[in-house]
Amino acid sequence: MFGKKKNIPQIDKDQLELIENAQKRVKQKKRLYIHFVVFLIGAVFLIVTNTLLGVGENFKILGYDWFLFAILFWLFLFVYHLFNVFITHKFMGKAWEQAQLNKLVSKQQLGIEKLKQNLPKEVSTIQKNAVIDAPKQTLTIIVATAENDAIGKHNKLIWHISDDLKRFKNLTSGHHIIMGRKTFESFPKPLPNRTHIVITRNPNYQVPVGVVLVNSLEAAIKACATDPQPYIIGGGEIYKQAILVADKIELTRVHESFPADTFFPKVDSSIWKETNSIFHKKDEKNEFDFTFLTYERK
Repeated sequence: MFGKKKNIPQIDKDQLELIENAQKRVKQKKRLYIHFVVFLIGAVFLIVTNTLLGVGENFKILGYDWFLFAILFWLFLFVYHLFNVFITHKFMGKAWEQAQLNKLVSKQQLGIEKLKQNLPKEVSTIQKNAVIDAPKQTLTIIVATAENDAIGKHNKLIWHISDDLKRFKNLTSGHHIIMGRKTFESFPKPLPNRTHIVITRNPNYQVPVGVVLVNSLEAAIKACATDPQPYIIGGGEIYKQAILVADKIELTRVHESFPADTFFPKVDSSIWKETNSIFHKKDEKNEFDFTFLTYERK
């Protein structure tokens, strides 16, 4: 029990991502095979019920037996599945999603530049003073991720790191926190001493008094205009959008890998510069080794 620890080889992040992608593709192909078997059995069943049992023999569509159309419909479902497994994933995968997000952000930035160009050149003294006095806003993502970038499963945290929860409280207290609907619903009640901005497409979504409801990340950021340090706290889809426009990332790296259904985007070192790193060993309050990391946009 107390002997020397064996050196266990660590799997590289890129290798882990390749393994997970391979496992996903194997499952897709397995489902396709099952679908094909069901298709064959179903086709034989339709033919037998019509030819041997005479089911629906007097029912015709456009002069043809009904079972012919049933088989064609069954074949359509199979071809759709085949197309989805071998073709669609190649041009509508993660890279495609990221490219679409980048394209939308670029369009928004162009729109902002056009608005700036159309503003009158002369600005009143009051407007100038307002611009000078306005606090510079630092939009910050705060997140805890595993070594494989996992952040949650079934809308719940995967681990318990007491020091990370304390850090989250200390950093976000007194500020606006931006989140998606599912993240908001993961709280038993709104967190004290913070203004909650909840993003949802449902205009009839019911929230407690004091919680601000918006329909986009852009609207959420505008709702935090008076806060020099708003925080984006999740979930996965909100993080994907926010990492394109955020100024800073406060990241807790938990030094383990976990199965999950929600992941944080990769932190691109060509865009983000690590400015602080504090390592902590696991103890009675923190079940895993972890590191507090700060990244700032270059």
